[in-house]
Amino acid sequence: MSAGTVRLGLIGAGPWGRNFINTVAATVGVALTRLASRNPASTDLVGPDCRISVDWRDVAKATDIDGVIIATPPALHGEMTAAALDAGLAVLVEKPLTLDPAQAQALLEQARRRAGVVLVDHIHLFSPAYRKLKTLAAGLGPVRAIRGEAGGWGPFRPDTTVLWDWGPHDLSMCLDLMGDAPETITARRTERRETDGGTGETIELDLDFPGAARADIALSNLRDGKRRRLEVRFDSETLVYDDRAAEKLTRVDGDGGGERVPVEPGMPLSIAVAEFAAAIRKGSKDLESLRLGVDVVAVLAAADNHLENAS
Repeated sequence: MSAGTVRLGLIGAGPWGRNFINTVAATVGVALTRLASRNPASTDLVGPDCRISVDWRDVAKATDIDGVIIATPPALHGEMTAAALDAGLAVLVEKPLTLDPAQAQALLEQARRRAGVVLVDHIHLFSPAYRKLKTLAAGLGPVRAIRGEAGGWGPFRPDTTVLWDWGPHDLSMCLDLMGDAPETITARRTERRETDGGTGETIELDLDFPGAARADIALSNLRDGKRRRLEVRFDSETLVYDDRAAEKLTRVDGDGGGERVPVEPGMPLSIAVAEFAAAIRKGSKDLESLRLGVDVVAVLAAADNHLENAS
């Protein structure tokens, strides 16, 4: 396409959808011109140049936009992404890509046939601090171990478990860093209880990668206070990504001494939208983000299966 304004459609105007609305509005060279939402208050969220539809298909199959952002419950991601690909649209879809590995794989095959681009919004992969960690990791030798902790109080979603809600973030970082799928996956539920908001759980995952590297991830929606921390250990030092800290990236030497690592400024969602627009402008056919999304779904499904068999 030309170097003009990238016209985007958005499906879903929930909390994350509203974040996309604000982010697109603040991104130079990008305009939100279509929105699919059943909320009557949506007219207050967008400008007069944005056409609102009740039916999501009006946006997924629109011919007057360049790409579509999907910010709906995960069970809808697969059908909506497939429809947009069929219409020749680029897609930025929220995590997880789907709730079913076969459906995720089918989207990858469809994108290959259609020469389409699909970016999965594993939001921490767009964080400048995580990207700096990955750059440093390339010069530190093989990863020996990863320890992830993530969670908070809630959300208690009726349609998405804590594994599928919190897990895609840590798994996307682990698989991105390792560049490979784990050889074995185990999962255990260490806590489950009802709260006023819904069912809460604590899940622990163990992933064994080729080369004897291991990732241990703890996920919970029963924590007091949000947490998103990833420790990546090498032979000589450990890099710590802490999304909730003022200093988001530190390096710890073998003696336990810590050092702040400066990172470039930037909000991950702003970077995601800008890179989506850039991919549309240059007609990118890169499916690396989609492939990773497929792999993340496969690991989540394997962990889910392990939990079911253990119960």
